[in-house]
Amino acid sequence: MEQQLARYYELKEAQKKIEEELNDLRQKLLADFAETGEAKAGAYKLTIHYQERREYHDERVYNALPDPSLWRLMSRADAGKIASLLKLNVIHDGILEGTYELKHIPVLRVQKR
Repeated sequence: MEQQLARYYELKEAQKKIEEELNDLRQKLLADFAETGEAKAGAYKLTIHYQERREYHDERVYNALPDPSLWRLMSRADAGKIASLLKLNVIHDGILEGTYELKHIPVLRVQKR
């Protein structure tokens, strides 16, 4: 068991280092190529596109809900739960006007040609 625990610890430490390096590279690539949205270097192609995400405000969503019991289903303004309620037609998009801010999140894609 000690060997398994030691190996697990080693792998988690390696994962942390890899994630830190990936984050650093991501930031550098975004800084260098965010304007162009695309770059090619040797056998690699970088594509940057932006996803639109809603960031909801708890108090605004609570006040916008037609029935306060719906808040118990969410307990906080979670985008996934709100999307589910919209999909199930429990609430409609119109009541959510002004309860969120749109954020543009860059998404990197690196392909080998």
